[in-house]
Amino acid sequence: MKRLAAIWVLAGGIALAGLGHAQAAIQTLSGKHAWFGFGEEVRVNWAVTPSPDDPMRVTILPRFASTPVYRVKVLYPRQSSAYDVAITKILQVFAQKDIDAQFDVVNYNNDDALGRQVLANVERTKADLIFSMGSESTAWLYRNYLGGAVPVVSVCSKDPVDLGQAKDYDSGSGSNFAFTSLNMPTEVQMAYIRELKPSLRNFGILVDGKNISAVQTQAQPMGELGRKLGIRVLDLVVQNPDNAAAELRSLVADAVRRMRTNDPTLANSVLWITGSTSVFREIETINAAADAVPVISAVPEVVQPGLVSAVLSIGISFESNAHLAAVYGADVLQGRAKAGDLKVGIVSPPDIAINFGRARQIGMRVPFSFFEGASFIYDYSGRVVRNGGRAALPAGG
Repeated sequence: MKRLAAIWVLAGGIALAGLGHAQAAIQTLSGKHAWFGFGEEVRVNWAVTPSPDDPMRVTILPRFASTPVYRVKVLYPRQSSAYDVAITKILQVFAQKDIDAQFDVVNYNNDDALGRQVLANVERTKADLIFSMGSESTAWLYRNYLGGAVPVVSVCSKDPVDLGQAKDYDSGSGSNFAFTSLNMPTEVQMAYIRELKPSLRNFGILVDGKNISAVQTQAQPMGELGRKLGIRVLDLVVQNPDNAAAELRSLVADAVRRMRTNDPTLANSVLWITGSTSVFREIETINAAADAVPVISAVPEVVQPGLVSAVLSIGISFESNAHLAAVYGADVLQGRAKAGDLKVGIVSPPDIAINFGRARQIGMRVPFSFFEGASFIYDYSGRVVRNGGRAALPAGG
């Protein structure tokens, strides 16, 4: 890697603990630096060193750069397994593209004043790029750094059009922001669900009411579209994320009873999980209360090995989104594009993940088109047989 690029990465908004597809193991640093994790393969090209003086700092240096040219800054508000996946993919893409980046990773612990200090330092040290990782970080930067001197590329962030950050999907922002989206367009998401259930009668939407981005960009648009199509929409809203398991147990059981009033066999009903951490981490609770209703997720990582899994997901994975964001960042960094000229980046086609073990448990048939296009497939025992679009090696193979 020949050139060292200065990048700040602001992270915030979504955490994914203990979920994920069959992929390289995540390493978490020890002690007070345990908030930072990354894929073990990162060490091939990067040296990861926790600061001996500051428990909230980690430095990542390219192993093969002879003379660093730029400094790199990374801002986290908390630990997140989603960000572990995303930063791993960004580092992989930059290594593949031979773009050197020194990352000075700082956990600012959601301190607004410290965040402002970081932004001041970004401009003072003439950083080249900011990756805003997570919807909270993107919203914070949009409020506090729109029109700033350093370009911003969003990662692991929900739909900027629904959030009012971008006017449409095809125009650039005209500012220092380039947006990517974790969300599929609402009409496309619903089209997939209706292909699965052509006579859909009941559509239960599971969301954390305190997760504003999930409410505004997923629950509300999907609910409005469902009602326009004549589908009964059931809003299952968690009020207290700390009590999500108990709330979901009651909400889902009650929703299933209501679904039976117009769909006695539950053959034309669906439960849909939004990108709300407090909701999707309770997949086992949701499954237990769902009876024969398919539990579908907008987050591909909620379909996972074993039977503690959603039966199906149709969405954009953290890894896919981070890959696209890394490409955007590389193009901006190397002068091939200006952040404000890039249209909203949406991965297409979406990532589809299927767990046939769960499908058999609830008696659900999976359309062949879903099987054909799936990136991740788990067999009747919950073992991975397709990983990232490729056939998975058998155990020991």
